[in-house]
Amino acid sequence: MIFDLANIWAALIAFAVLTYVVLDGFDLGIGILFPFAKSEHERDVMMNTVAPVWDGNETWLVLGGGGLFAVFPLAYAVVMPALYMPIIIMLLALVFRGVAFEYRWKTKRWKHVWSIAFFAGSLVATFTQGIALGALVQGIEVENRAYAGGWFDWLTPFSILTGVALVVGYTLLGATWLHMKTRGELQSRHTAMSWPLAIGTLALIGVVSIMTPFQDAVYFERWFTLPTAAWSSLVPFVLFMLSWIMFWGLKKNNDVQPFLAANGIFVACFVGIGISFYPNIVPPSLSIQEAAAPDKSLMFALVGAAILIPIILIYTAYSYWVFRGKIDETAGYH
Repeated sequence: MIFDLANIWAALIAFAVLTYVVLDGFDLGIGILFPFAKSEHERDVMMNTVAPVWDGNETWLVLGGGGLFAVFPLAYAVVMPALYMPIIIMLLALVFRGVAFEYRWKTKRWKHVWSIAFFAGSLVATFTQGIALGALVQGIEVENRAYAGGWFDWLTPFSILTGVALVVGYTLLGATWLHMKTRGELQSRHTAMSWPLAIGTLALIGVVSIMTPFQDAVYFERWFTLPTAAWSSLVPFVLFMLSWIMFWGLKKNNDVQPFLAANGIFVACFVGIGISFYPNIVPPSLSIQEAAAPDKSLMFALVGAAILIPIILIYTAYSYWVFRGKIDETAGYH
């Protein structure tokens, strides 16, 4: 059944991960753009655009990881040993980045050092997220309900490619966010940077998409065999339309349109991955049903999720609404 408890929870975890990508992607992208700023004042302005919301964005990463542990314990037990290295490095980079965010405002003498730390944490966190995604897409070897692969199976040319693609993609989100939130020279520079970043992102999406069906025969079948081919064929069309909207918005200097379209491209790619994975939660062989906790546990957790997720969504939407519009460059983060 599509709407049984296991599938509902799979959809909730997928939603949490996608929301994290959409909300924290531009945040990490801003950190990656730090070396291109001309002064510490510009970096101050860039950080101030996300200061009210950046830590709340990572709530969704905790929800996705914690939800996987609670309701799909077998999947968690398989994925973690397979991806220990990139996940631990990612978490350490996020912690390092968070410390840099706070400490950078507390010092003048070492401010440039914490700027470098913020950039490094953002870059490493993004790259390892992309590597983890690539390793998951290429498949995790499972035998007797346990991880059966090697320590470095996650490190392949394909996973490195997805890591690079995510770095470029998040940088695009950061550039379009700054295009939307800033004025003057800072906006103009990031508007200009958005063009090559957009082209690079789309090119890398194309390369990854060409390689993905050859990672496993199951992907090839779902992409090119009916009825799933009917859904997968829609993804390139949606990507084309969103790309056109993004480039048109940049050309017309529309503040919001490029950022929303860039995020839409990520959503479309996420849907494409979902089409490739379903009904597996850990490709190529561990299904949602096999990995799920007992129904009583799923229902118990679902009651809590039904209360907490709407509250988080309302709080997040309210935060973004309060701090909407262009940033005041004379304001500061304290």
